[in-house]
Amino acid sequence: MKKFGPLQRVSPALIFVFSFMILLIAGCGTKPQQETSQSPRNPEKPVIIQGAMPIEAEKLANRLENVQTEKSGNFVFYKGTLNQYPVIVVKTGKGMENTAAATALAIEKYQPVAIINQGTSGGHDPGLHVFDIVLGKRVTHIGSFKTTDKEEGEGTDPSTWKPMDLMASEGSAGEDKNAEKIRYYEGDPELLKAALAVKNQYKNGKVVEGTIGSADLWNNEMDRIQWYHEKYGTSVEEMEGASAAQIADAYDVPFLGIRILSNNKTNAGKYNPDTAEACQEYVYHVVSKYISMLKNK
Repeated sequence: MKKFGPLQRVSPALIFVFSFMILLIAGCGTKPQQETSQSPRNPEKPVIIQGAMPIEAEKLANRLENVQTEKSGNFVFYKGTLNQYPVIVVKTGKGMENTAAATALAIEKYQPVAIINQGTSGGHDPGLHVFDIVLGKRVTHIGSFKTTDKEEGEGTDPSTWKPMDLMASEGSAGEDKNAEKIRYYEGDPELLKAALAVKNQYKNGKVVEGTIGSADLWNNEMDRIQWYHEKYGTSVEEMEGASAAQIADAYDVPFLGIRILSNNKTNAGKYNPDTAEACQEYVYHVVSKYISMLKNK
């Protein structure tokens, strides 16, 4: 059998085919390159809106476009758009623990530009009425205490309990005198600006700045409500906002609490579930305004 001579005797077409096959095999064995700075930019960071119960979240979720639903544990994330900007409504479930977990999860998963915690609340200020809305210039935990020293048989007196700031140090808060203070989380100035800019669009009551108190409790004692109003400066109480504010602060994410009075025992304001929808309607306008502010930056 005649052997092939030097390479130049091989057909140029055959050389091309062999070369292409080698390149193809080599390409299949390599990992895809990671995105570089020349890759298309990531989409805008979403605005997250939280509501504890279905009546506090689903009406707002229905106002979004292109909605997709994701679930994680007990939490439901309604991912959509508002004015072509990403917005996620989160049904957190009731209580401080649920809301803290839902907030941390949302921040880790979606990297939001801002968080609004909204919903119903009970009034502490007799000057506020059912359907009035409080913008959380401050949010505070009203369920963290250190009791005074009393021996067996001396009873209990909650009016003497001291506030306990669990974020004051990494040591024992019960032994740290510096922890005997109230911690307030300030509402984000830009979110507050957006909320105040649209307050005249709300026709069901007045919109005011105030202090929102949060804890896993439901106060029906008039003296206790008055004690909170005087000692903490609370306008309303609810069960979620301060925990969301604490987690947002830990991640340095802008935060605002917005709460509507669904009842107010201090002036005989009866519970009205329709307040939940009214609050969501107002928050819709707040978020629309905030998005326009973001786009104009």
